[in-house]
Amino acid sequence: MAHLIDRRLQGKNKSAINRERFLRRYKGQIKDAVQRAIKGRSITEVEKGEKVSIPVKDIGEPSFGHAHGGIWEVVRPGNDQYQKGDQIQRPKGGGGSGKGKAGNSEEITEDDFTFELTREEFMNYFFEDLELPNLVKTQLTSITEFRNQRAGYTISGTPTNIHVLRSMRGAIGRRIAVGAKSRKRLREAEQEMNELLKTTFEDDHRIIALRKEIHHLRAKLEGIAFLDPIDLRYSNRIKVPKPSSQAVMFCVMDVSGSMDQAKKDAAKRFFILLYLFLERAYEKIEVVFIRHHTQATEVTEDEFFNSRESGGTVVSSALHLLDKVINERYSTSDWNIYVAQASDGDNWDNDSVTCRELLVEKIMPLVQYYAYVEITDGEPQNLWYEYLQVQDYHPHFAQQKIESPADIYPVFRELFKKQPK
Repeated sequence: MAHLIDRRLQGKNKSAINRERFLRRYKGQIKDAVQRAIKGRSITEVEKGEKVSIPVKDIGEPSFGHAHGGIWEVVRPGNDQYQKGDQIQRPKGGGGSGKGKAGNSEEITEDDFTFELTREEFMNYFFEDLELPNLVKTQLTSITEFRNQRAGYTISGTPTNIHVLRSMRGAIGRRIAVGAKSRKRLREAEQEMNELLKTTFEDDHRIIALRKEIHHLRAKLEGIAFLDPIDLRYSNRIKVPKPSSQAVMFCVMDVSGSMDQAKKDAAKRFFILLYLFLERAYEKIEVVFIRHHTQATEVTEDEFFNSRESGGTVVSSALHLLDKVINERYSTSDWNIYVAQASDGDNWDNDSVTCRELLVEKIMPLVQYYAYVEITDGEPQNLWYEYLQVQDYHPHFAQQKIESPADIYPVFRELFKKQPK
């Protein structure tokens, strides 16, 4: 029987096993609580833990009750008010045993069950039903990542890798093979001696000789080792390259003058959320940041979220740079390519047509998924209407509108929700 010992460090009066069981059992209620919690927090607080409340009625344990069954006539002692057949009036304030709000009455109620979700648990629930769509291209990555794979058995190894069953099987086979001849002769000698004992005395020289032979054969058989070093077999494991999906996410953000500070903050919140999601969910993923006004530049993560550079609006400059980076650094045969673009939709009229043509003819055939969010509280801008035509050619293009910071979470989840298999 195998015994598993959990040696994870646990705080005082805490049980990791019981906590995991509780989180699995009330997963639905906890996810609802997480969704309610994120509506009231800013993007900078999204990674913090959360106090979660679950109604007491949702954590009640089922129990068996014993009913009398049938019809019973019972005499209750001390009854001086009612006789058989009397009708009893309904109690005031309801006679149920529900656990609603008591108000100023003397009813006793139970508070909701409240516990603290850690940062890791909170983020796991928040991103659980999200994924990058169409993550299909895989390749054998560089030699830095391998996985152990069983490759039969070997005659040498460390004691921890001894394969007991295989070793015992070899030992049994060796004992049978080595002692087969002696065991056969032992049976024959015992049979001969039994036959002689029926006709002669025990001091007969033939019986004495057989007894010596039998003793010698038994000693020889007992001398066969139960387990010999040559019987030992060890599990053999080899390292093989581990296939993994490679993905690159391009984050394209408009920082032109038409993007006021509120719109830029909303765009940054969207991309911060996207960055947290990618960083947690995918180990082998690269993120490329592109900012643009009249000119587009590839920047670092810090510059992308903190730089205050601004200017006019030429969206096609970002798309030209995007196409250039893809062709130079990310082969479409090896990489799953994703693009997320945020803008207020304002652009030079002629440039919006150019953007649509670039997407339809050059960029969309290279990418797995393209998500565009337009941040405006008014009517959609000209870029929105041009992008609507892209969906007619490429179904893996999606666009959503963000009117206020409250729309960021729903739009993000809509763009990256898990697709039905």
